[in-house]
Amino acid sequence: MSERPFPFLKFARALPAEVSIPIRVADFKEINRDFVDGEAADQASRCIDCGNPYCSWGCPLGNRIPQWLKLVKDGRIEDAATLMHETNPLPEICGRVCPQDRLCEGICTLDEGFGAVTIGAIERSVTDEAIKRGWRPPEATSRTDKRVAIIGAGPAGLSAADRLVRAGVSADVYDRHEEIGGLLTFGIPAFKLEKDIVRTRRRVLEEQGVRFHLGVEIGRDIAFGKLVDDYDAVFMATGAYAAVDARLPGQDMPGVIVALPFLIANARHQLGTATDADVLPDLRGKRVVVLGGGDTAMDCVRTSVRLGAERVTCIYRRDEANMPGSRKEVRNAREEGVIFRFLAQPLAIVGNGVVDGVEIAETRLVEDGDERARCEVIKNSSQTIPADVVILSFGFLASPPEWCARFGIETDDNGRLKAGGGSRLPLQTSHAKVFAGGDNVRGADLVVRAVLDGREAARSILSQLNVVA
Repeated sequence: MSERPFPFLKFARALPAEVSIPIRVADFKEINRDFVDGEAADQASRCIDCGNPYCSWGCPLGNRIPQWLKLVKDGRIEDAATLMHETNPLPEICGRVCPQDRLCEGICTLDEGFGAVTIGAIERSVTDEAIKRGWRPPEATSRTDKRVAIIGAGPAGLSAADRLVRAGVSADVYDRHEEIGGLLTFGIPAFKLEKDIVRTRRRVLEEQGVRFHLGVEIGRDIAFGKLVDDYDAVFMATGAYAAVDARLPGQDMPGVIVALPFLIANARHQLGTATDADVLPDLRGKRVVVLGGGDTAMDCVRTSVRLGAERVTCIYRRDEANMPGSRKEVRNAREEGVIFRFLAQPLAIVGNGVVDGVEIAETRLVEDGDERARCEVIKNSSQTIPADVVILSFGFLASPPEWCARFGIETDDNGRLKAGGGSRLPLQTSHAKVFAGGDNVRGADLVVRAVLDGREAARSILSQLNVVA
């Protein structure tokens, strides 16, 4: 029998080795490892270079995916890493936390019938290996006297810093936390993104010339006006940390917690930097109910499992197909024992002084001509789900710093910074020296779009400063 002519027939779609479920739920380590022994090359060879690169079009960053897959197939790891970094300053992070099933892999030509190329796993494995070998991003060929201050060391801020220093512009990154990363460190649990990965990226950026000023809060430790005066431009990447208030009856009872403080407290306990303010509830043997269906909700349910909860239930008012969270994360949560209640609308949190349950009602989806079907509560369908702890995960909003108004930086009705449009440069605010991007402009969104904003804001800053990238 002749050898199969196409690699996608020879090699089935495969992800790196996965830690068994009983072991992985016992700690916060990543559940997948990197490819080894030529596995990345085998998986990369499955790409059929279809001519119309749907994967690239589906990537917010426009990554040149077929081109670097070919380099990986040929064993040119460092060259592949260089090409990845041309469009993506944080490929090892995006390879871990991007919802590839909704982006590049979800529209891969091979997805229907043969299984999409494992783009994300290849991306992270190649970058990890290249950095281990000593590879580093290209450095600036010359230095300028220009200086930019970046507020926020999350994905948008890190992305902008990378692009600025590569162009020879000094970048000082200020962040109120003790580690870089923003939600990469303090929001996304380590089972999706181990924190040594973020620390490694910090070392790479510092080698490039980025200077980090951590534990420094702008407006408290340094006046925003001083940055405007001392630097040639300022990039605001302050994120979205204000929780959406669903105003559920009973949400102020003991036993009800908000998703982000819960995840931050857990991250700090894992890092060994927890303070008295980082209160982590004891979930051992408890019945935990998480309200919401996004990736943050998935982080909460999977964290609760690892903290010893006896039963973890996720309640979401739409069906599974309409969940905003990654399909991969839903699958992982279900494998780890999480129970999903779809088409269920939370009505109230009930209990006699402390949480005892969540009252829900069944819903149906109604198509009425809008882009997305609306939820309709079914009459007389209410019931109570038992709960000892309820975690609210309804999303997050931008909360503009108070100095925005004083410096004429415009915001919209939802508190998001207005950036770009009209005669402004892309991502330039109403203050000529101030640029903004990421969740403080978009609202809570994907990491990859924050990375995109940081990259494009740096491009606009360089244009304003007349620096050739």
